[in-house]
Amino acid sequence: MTSTPSETRPFRLADLGTLVVLAWSGEAPDGGDMPYLLAYSLGDAEGGPEATGAAIEALLANNGVPVGGDLVDGTARPSLPVTLLVEAGQAVLSLAPLNAQCPAPAEWLAAVGERGYAYLVFTTRPWPEGEPGKPVTPEALKDFAGAEETLTAAAHVVLPARSLRG
Repeated sequence: MTSTPSETRPFRLADLGTLVVLAWSGEAPDGGDMPYLLAYSLGDAEGGPEATGAAIEALLANNGVPVGGDLVDGTARPSLPVTLLVEAGQAVLSLAPLNAQCPAPAEWLAAVGERGYAYLVFTTRPWPEGEPGKPVTPEALKDFAGAEETLTAAAHVVLPARSLRG
């Protein structure tokens, strides 16, 4: 009997493709504004969208965050290796070996200041239409971020917001 050896590739940041992080706020069930972060890839890595999705899933798993699982409450897990720094109008998302930042709108900054955390949706589903530097319309964001395929292919994490001031 012949068996095919399973190939284990080391994780490479390039396999993520172009990674985009967007910050926005929206009404939460409690009536207040919820600060959201959406992280996704354009699916443009060498291996295409499938390889990109697999790389994101590996990145999340390596950081203790399951895809398609239950909500991870980072406010109750101080040792979670996924962090959010809010400084100088920027949201900086860190998970080893990655740091990604995005400009945060004033309403997002106000919501994260009030709540002390943000809700991260980090999806393995590529969004080729969400080009970096190109404005994303609220309708397009709602369609992609709210799609069942996006949400079920994502890790969902409540991240405490930290700042350099303490």
